[in-house]
Amino acid sequence: MHKIKKALIFFLILLLTGCAAILPGEGAQNAENIFTSMEEEPDLSYEVPVSSPNIYVNQLGYIPEGTKVAVFSGKELPEKFHVVRKDTEEVVYTGYLKNVEYDDYTQEYISYGDFTDFCEPGTYYIEAPVIGRSYSFMIEQDIYYDVFKEACKQYYYNRCGMTLTRQYAGEMGHNACHTGRALLREDISISIDVSGGWHQDESGSKAVEPAAKSIAIILLAYELYGDTFTDDIGIPESGNDIPDILDEVRYEVEWLLKMQDDATGAVYSGVTVYEQGAGRGAVSYVEPADLEAARAYAMVLAKFSYLYQYYDTDYATKCLKAADRAWRYAQLNEKEEEKTDAWKFAAAAELYKASGKQEYNRCISEYLSEEGYEENMDEVIFLGCVSYISTKQPVNLPLCEDIIGILMTKAEDISETARNSDFLTGGSADQDNNQELLLDMMYMTLVNHIISNHEYENIIENHLHYFLGRNKKAISYIDDVGENNYRLTDENLGIMKQFDANSKFIFMLSEIASSEGK
Repeated sequence: MHKIKKALIFFLILLLTGCAAILPGEGAQNAENIFTSMEEEPDLSYEVPVSSPNIYVNQLGYIPEGTKVAVFSGKELPEKFHVVRKDTEEVVYTGYLKNVEYDDYTQEYISYGDFTDFCEPGTYYIEAPVIGRSYSFMIEQDIYYDVFKEACKQYYYNRCGMTLTRQYAGEMGHNACHTGRALLREDISISIDVSGGWHQDESGSKAVEPAAKSIAIILLAYELYGDTFTDDIGIPESGNDIPDILDEVRYEVEWLLKMQDDATGAVYSGVTVYEQGAGRGAVSYVEPADLEAARAYAMVLAKFSYLYQYYDTDYATKCLKAADRAWRYAQLNEKEEEKTDAWKFAAAAELYKASGKQEYNRCISEYLSEEGYEENMDEVIFLGCVSYISTKQPVNLPLCEDIIGILMTKAEDISETARNSDFLTGGSADQDNNQELLLDMMYMTLVNHIISNHEYENIIENHLHYFLGRNKKAISYIDDVGENNYRLTDENLGIMKQFDANSKFIFMLSEIASSEGK
C-alpha cells in the first residue's frame, strides 16, 4: 500500500510540474532577461418565520442535480419530513430521517434528511412533525454563480481614491476618498502619494501583507479555474477582454507599486488613516518599511506578473522587476533568524516560477529541507508550496513528494473530521470566526483539483451549505442571502465583509462555480 501511495504521488508531481529532476544552477539573469521564462443576488424574502427552526438548510438553495441534505435537531425527532412548495404550501416530497444520534453536549438528537432525488426548480421549505419548519430555499440551476460574482465584486466596492458611481456600485457608491498625500510616519515633513488600492477596514487603512495574501489567494483561484472568471461582473473595466478579477487585482497592484521606495527597493508596510475629529477630516500616515512587507510584496507582484503577461507584457515586466528589487532589499537587510521566514519562502517560490533563477530555488530548497514547516502551515506557506509543485521550472522531486503528501494528509484529516461533525464540516466550526473552515477549504479545494475526489467535492459543498445557513445558529454569513442573514445578528460576521476571509471564500467558490459549468 505504501508503494502504491508513493507511486501515486510521483505521478501527480510529474503531472503538475512537467519535469523530472532538479537541474544545475544556470547563473543569474539580468533585470531585462528575468521575465523571459514566465509561466503560464438572488431576490430573497426577509420575513421572520414563526419560530426559530430546528431544521437547518442552505438558505440560498441547491442545484437540481446536487446533493441536498437538511440537518434536524431536537429533544425528540420524527420519522418523516416533507419538502413543501412555498407559494402553494403543497407537499412535493416526503423523506425519512437517517442516522439519528444523541449529542451528549447539546442533549439533543441530531439527524439528516436527504432529498437529493427531488430536483424540480422552485422555492421550498422543509416541514416535520414535532420540530416545525425550516427557512425557505430555492432549487435552481447555477444558483451559486451569482454569489461567486458578488464575492469577486466586493473588492471593487472597497476601492479607495476613486468615485464609485451608482451605475456600477449601486448603494455602495461613494465619492473619491483619501486622495491626498500621506505623511511618512518616520518623518512627517515628507509626504508621498499612496492613493488607490482597497480599503481593508472601516477607517480606510491599508497594509501590504494582508493585501499580498488576499491577492495571491485570488490569483491562485484564477490559475486553477481561469474559465470561471469572466469579463462581465459589472465594474468599469468590464468588457475589455481581460477577466475582471485581473482588472481588479491590477487596481490594487497600482497601489502596491506606490509603496516601494525608488531609491532602495524597500517597501512601506502600510497606510494608516486617522480621523482628526471636529470636522477636520482624516490624516494618513505611511508606516515604516520592514522585511516582511518587502517579501510579501515580492511574492505577490511576481505571481501577478506571470499571470498578467498575456494581457500586458510591459506592465507585467514592470511588476516583476519591482518584485526582484524588493527581494534584494530584504536579502541585504535580513538578520540570521529571518533566513527561513515563511514570507521569504513564498516570495522565492513565486520569483522562481516567474524567472527560473537558481538563487530563488536554493532558498526554496533550504526552507523545505527544514523539519516541521508543515506543522505551522498557514496561507503563506501553503501558497509557496503550491507554486513550487506547480512550476514548470526544474524542481527537487523528493521535496515535491513531501509537499503533496502533507496536503493529502491534511485533506484526509479534514474529511475525517467532517464525517464525524453534526453539520458535516471540518475544523472547530467556531461560528464567530469562519477563518479556520475557509482555510480548510483551501487545502481541500487544491487537493481535489489534483485528484478529483467525489467525497472531497461533497465536503466542499457541505461547507458552502454551512456558510449559507446550515449551521447551529441557522445564520447565512453571505451578503443579501437568506431569511436569517448575519446582519440581523452581528454586522461583523459577514464573510464577504472580511477582507481576508472573502479571498478564501472566492477560492472555494471558484471550484463550485466551475463544476456548475461556468
